[in-house]
Amino acid sequence: MPDSAPQQLLHLVIGGELTDLEHTTFKDLDQVDIVGVYPNYASALAAWKAKAQQTVDNAHMRYFVVHLHRLLDPGQDTKSSS
Repeated sequence: MPDSAPQQLLHLVIGGELTDLEHTTFKDLDQVDIVGVYPNYASALAAWKAKAQQTVDNAHMRYFVVHLHRLLDPGQDTKSSS
C-alpha cells in the first residue's frame, strides 16, 4: 500500500426502532437498518444525517455512527497523540 494513501478510519452507520428512549436497545434486531461502512467520519455523518432526517416523524427511530476503527485498533487514538 502506498505511503500517500489516506488513512482509513472506518465508521458504520446503523439504526432502527428502539424499545424506549432511555436505552439503546433495538426493538427488533431483524429490522436493524445497516446503512453502510464509510472511510471517514465526515461521510458517515452525512449518511447518518440523511437517514435521521428521513425518520424524524418516528420518535423511537434512532441512527448511530459506530467508530469501527476504534474497535479494530483500540490503541490507535493513544498512538496518534504520542
